[in-house]
This record gives sequence, structure tokens and C-alpha cells, in this order.
Amino acid sequence: MAETEAKKRTGLGALADAGNTDDFSVIDAIGGPRGVIESMLPGVVFVVLFVITSNLQLTIGVSAALAVLQVIVRLCQRQSVMGAVSGLLAVGICLIWAWNSHEARNYYMFGFLTNAFYVVLLTISLLARVPGLGLVIEFIRTLPTEHFRAWLADWRGDKALNRAYTIITALWIGVFALRLIVQVPLYLGNHVGWLGTARLLMGIPFWALAIWVSYLIVATPMHRHKMVQKTSEGDAEVAQNTEMREEH
Repeated sequence: MAETEAKKRTGLGALADAGNTDDFSVIDAIGGPRGVIESMLPGVVFVVLFVITSNLQLTIGVSAALAVLQVIVRLCQRQSVMGAVSGLLAVGICLIWAWNSHEARNYYMFGFLTNAFYVVLLTISLLARVPGLGLVIEFIRTLPTEHFRAWLADWRGDKALNRAYTIITALWIGVFALRLIVQVPLYLGNHVGWLGTARLLMGIPFWALAIWVSYLIVATPMHRHKMVQKTSEGDAEVAQNTEMREEH
């Protein structure tokens, strides 16, 4: 059981396994209860502490200490620290930005930039007719070490799968854009408390919803595509064996 749990992937990695399993779990896909807590806690502490004290230096110090503590706890427990370390880096960038600018609202600037970057990147992928979510998921699912064009043509040539990837790419563009539409006005108005609340509500909850809806959209066409692949591979193997027997 433990071994099975260890093999579960999160984020888009979980979607890459969507065609293999019927017991998809949103909680597992977003890192489990512990992953959710570790992701949200620094942000919760930051906004609550700043609203209560209005002391930016104290807020930054406590938030930074908490983020470091999370990594130390995982190290002591000999657990994977990649998620915690990546979270620490993200929080560190946000805290440094707020510290240098002496404005609490700039804690959220890095999030605006990353969301805007994803909107632009995914939009370009749709214009190029290579849906970005499909590119990432298929890359995770079947790492193309060679024959890149054949790998690309394989999943793009499946109309149902490519359409599903196009839909979820547009969905994720909507998620990132909606965050900006709601949060940027709060940033411009310097409403740190409301901005922090919006950031939390539109963070993990939106992430979980996007993954769940994406799973519902891609699971069936991905499963069918994999079945077709297995059938084609089986036919190719039979043909190869037949040819070898004829040669002998």
C-alpha cells in the first residue's frame, strides 16, 4: 500500500496517469492534506499577521521562519523535500520583493507575473495549435527521447484527445486570467487583507478544481488513445514475428 501511495504523482503528473486509473483523487493530485497545508500556511500567516500587526518586518520574519521550518521538518522525517523546497523558493521570492519595496502588497507581485506568463504562454500554444497542457501531460506520460515529430503527431492526430487538451488549456488560461482580473484591482487599491484572502481562495481551491475538471475531460479520450496504441503495438509485434518466421 505504501509503495502504491509513493508512486502517485501530483499536479499535471496526476493527469498524465488519468487514462490508467479509475480512482483519481483530487487531494492526492494537489499533494495530499499535508501538501495543501504546507502550501497555504505561509500565505495565511502573512496576511493574518500583517492585518493584525501592520508590522511588515515582523510579518516577513515569521513567514520566512515558517517556510524554512517546513523544509527542516521534512528533512528530519526523511521525506521528500522537493515540494517544500520549491514552495520555500516561491515564498522567499515573494518575501524579498515585499522587503525590498517596503510594501506588503508586493508579496503578491511574483504571483501576478507567473499567472500572466502562463496566460501568454498557453495562449500562444493554442494559436500554434499545439495545446500547452497536452504538450506537458504527454511529455510527462511518454518522454520523447527520440522521434519527436512522430511523438507529437501521435497525440495531435487523435482528434478527441487533441480537442480535450485544447479545452483544458483554455480552461487553465481562464483560471490564470481570472486570478489577475480579481486580484490586480485589489493590489492597485492597496487592499492587502482582501488581496491576501482572494489569493488564498483562488490558489489551492482553484488549482484543485482545474485539475478535477481537466481529469473529467481528458480521462476517457486518453484511455481510448492508450488502448489504440497498445493494439497498434500488438499488431506491429505480430507482423514482425510473422516476418521473422517467413525469413527462416
